[in-house]
Amino acid sequence: QVQLVESGGGLVQAGGSLRLSCAASRSIFSINAMGWYRQAPGKRRELVAIFTSGSVRNYADSVKGRFTLSRDDAKNTVYLQMNSLKPEDTAVYYCKAVAVTSAGQFDYWGQGTQVTVSS
Repeated sequence: QVQLVESGGGLVQAGGSLRLSCAASRSIFSINAMGWYRQAPGKRRELVAIFTSGSVRNYADSVKGRFTLSRDDAKNTVYLQMNSLKPEDTAVYYCKAVAVTSAGQFDYWGQGTQVTVSS
């Protein structure tokens, strides 16, 4: 089991920055994938950025060059630095962790944090 707690969301003007944090309840060293998704009103949840295979970062095309994913294994925390924010980045941002064990794959989600970008 992994509990994920997100923080750092809020209201910001276009062009501004926010940093989201996702703290896991246990070591993330052995977690197979961990990162961020988002869901805007009336839209499907979509990948924003995720670590896979350890330290490989994958980004959605819409955030490349603006968002940066990082991790601090000592704090069991993954961060999403969001710069040059746009109104279309407005969404609830969810942290996700994927653990693959001999019993199968387990997906864990945080409760979400609201990001609102005003024009």
